[in-house]
Amino acid sequence: MSEFWLISAPGDKENLQALERMNTVTSKSNLSHNTKFTIPDFKVGTLDSLVGLSDELAKLDIFAESLIRRMAQSVVEVMEDAKGKVQENLLANGVDLTSFVTHFEWDMAKYPAKQPLVSVVDTLAKQLAQIETDLKSRTAAYNTLKTNLENLEKKSMGNLFTRTLSDIVSKEDFVLDSEYLITLLVIVPKPSYVKWQKTYESLSDMVVPRSTKLIAEDKEGGLFTVTLFRKVIDDFKTKAKENKFTVREFYYDEKEIKREREEMTRLLSDKKQQYQTSCVALKKGSSTFPDHKVKVTPLGSPDRPAAGQSVRERESEGEGEGPLLRWLKVNFSEAFIAWIHIKALRVFVESVLRYGLPVNFQAVLLQPHKKSCTKRLREVLNSVFRHLDEVAAASILDASVEIPGLQLSNQDYFPYVYFHIDLSLLD
Repeated sequence: MSEFWLISAPGDKENLQALERMNTVTSKSNLSHNTKFTIPDFKVGTLDSLVGLSDELAKLDIFAESLIRRMAQSVVEVMEDAKGKVQENLLANGVDLTSFVTHFEWDMAKYPAKQPLVSVVDTLAKQLAQIETDLKSRTAAYNTLKTNLENLEKKSMGNLFTRTLSDIVSKEDFVLDSEYLITLLVIVPKPSYVKWQKTYESLSDMVVPRSTKLIAEDKEGGLFTVTLFRKVIDDFKTKAKENKFTVREFYYDEKEIKREREEMTRLLSDKKQQYQTSCVALKKGSSTFPDHKVKVTPLGSPDRPAAGQSVRERESEGEGEGPLLRWLKVNFSEAFIAWIHIKALRVFVESVLRYGLPVNFQAVLLQPHKKSCTKRLREVLNSVFRHLDEVAAASILDASVEIPGLQLSNQDYFPYVYFHIDLSLLD
């Protein structure tokens, strides 16, 4: 499963033993895979400031998750011709998301733990806000490009009454640069082809004999040329309409046709280049950031995944990518990494508020093996940690039990600190 439960319990001897019991039970029952989740020692500050940070982090958590989901969806839209390869382009520091979460280590260089917590949170908030601003401008430009291209494509996909004719007609179909003669285009229903051939010369005076030619067809009819004198255009149109022949308002302009064709070519090229400029981009994703150093102290003994690619390898694989896809991959990685750091901060703040000072708690990451295990896993956790909050433990079993002073619904509150991480970003 791509679902994780990030929990914490006090770090005293009794609760460390409870954590070991939980690990034993979940392992024997094949309920979840558990690893310790290391969080650095932060500057606590005052309890009042922690309460304020708790609210701020909750909002930032929601914002960060929304942002990475939007970015993942943008990757889907940009990679429309290779949607099967989207997931392998959604990486965090060059490794898949599950590996990054299960081997999480706080980035001291980017978010120094010695800074006040308020400063760390402010750095994360500004980083995510900048990414969102850039995402909006880049996707808006891409969507404008896509819309313009779709509008042009629609013009070339309609019927003969509505579609553009620039890709159908040629210079040779028209009498050009004549002071007296003009070539018109007439749409004739298929059942009326014979009637057209017999009558078009007599629909008006001054129609050039044998000047008609069929140059295109669709399901309903055909597009014919006819050449006549300019001064009888109105009379010819009237008589054609009476016979259910439709004159298309089209005058051959070589410069305009060339401009329209070039515009279509340019838009197609620009749209493709936003995704990729060569097939190299379809290789497994890249990042321009240094390799993520992973370190984990497992409760069990999980196998560690292969280390991430080197910077050179990742950059060489990204050489063929278009600018929008490349930006999305790099900044998705940044936003995702920031999101998991926010989860770590929430665990720290809530654990201090819940368990008090001095700071002493153990965070654990649980990955339920399958959806059907979650109810049983919750029961195990409730049984092991119910001593931390008897009222909360009872409320899980009985929804009618009120938790005094708690604003959250009972189902959001447990005897232990709990946060949910869902990596199903494309669902």
